[in-house]
Amino acid sequence: MGIVVALAASLCLVLVVFTGVVTCSPGHWNLRRSRSEGLCAQLIQPSGYPCSEHTVQTKDDYILALQRVSAQAGGDIKVNPGPPIFLQHGLFLGGDVWFVNSLEQSLGFILADQGFDVWVGNVRGTHWSHGHVSFSEKDKEFWDWSWQELAQYDLAEMITYVYSITNSKIFFVGHSQGTIMALAAFTRPDIVEMVEAAALLCPISYLGHISAPFVLRMVSMHLDQMLLAIGVHQLNFRSDMGVQLMDSVCDGRIDCSNLLSSITGKNCCFNESRVDFYLQYEPHPSSSKNLNHLFQSMNFAVFV
Repeated sequence: MGIVVALAASLCLVLVVFTGVVTCSPGHWNLRRSRSEGLCAQLIQPSGYPCSEHTVQTKDDYILALQRVSAQAGGDIKVNPGPPIFLQHGLFLGGDVWFVNSLEQSLGFILADQGFDVWVGNVRGTHWSHGHVSFSEKDKEFWDWSWQELAQYDLAEMITYVYSITNSKIFFVGHSQGTIMALAAFTRPDIVEMVEAAALLCPISYLGHISAPFVLRMVSMHLDQMLLAIGVHQLNFRSDMGVQLMDSVCDGRIDCSNLLSSITGKNCCFNESRVDFYLQYEPHPSSSKNLNHLFQSMNFAVFV
């Protein structure tokens, strides 16, 4: 089911993941995040948690942001006694996803309160990361990547950085796309040597078994190839084009009013009252090439 969580994100992913309620009008999205402030200042510190911003440059010159979070009590992030734990978000999400529920229900806050030295990753193209040395987000070259580069460069560089700062093996937690990145990155002995253990949430690798009608319809429409053919390199579902694309996928053939329930059955535990808050941060952009790579894994039923 991991790829369903990842790809169904194409229809307002955050609502699919958290609520099962789909509201895709851009006017409904009251975007809170600001380019002038980082994730620490906007979401984590206002909740009372010490947080520091860090920057990593990948070998292919993307500038990524990481956040380091510690518990409310004590407050000195430099002397946090717990082991480092690294949280890697999934497709169309950013590091904020670990903090958008209540303090008692957000994994990032829970781990900090348990004494872990919490590190949060943000891959290229997401709001919190800082672009590229040479390209802007308006350049097609900026979006010339898939999850292969996210594993080979982004995750490897972020893990290496955290290890160099903490001088300690890292506990890794990944969600959806964050797990396929990990499975690829962990083929490198130097990366594995820095990781103590890994927890993979909604893990994805071999995708040929997917049966969700919404995802299969996107594949049958060759949505990924269409986007690349018409020169759409950035997938941004906050844009008018993004909403129009999803309208074309549903088009009266699939009930998109409650997408998650139509895939997994009735959901018991989503807090629909927080939908508006989720939409202040999610979804984040990704690349059309990334969607194309994931669809290849579905078409060929191999880990490619």
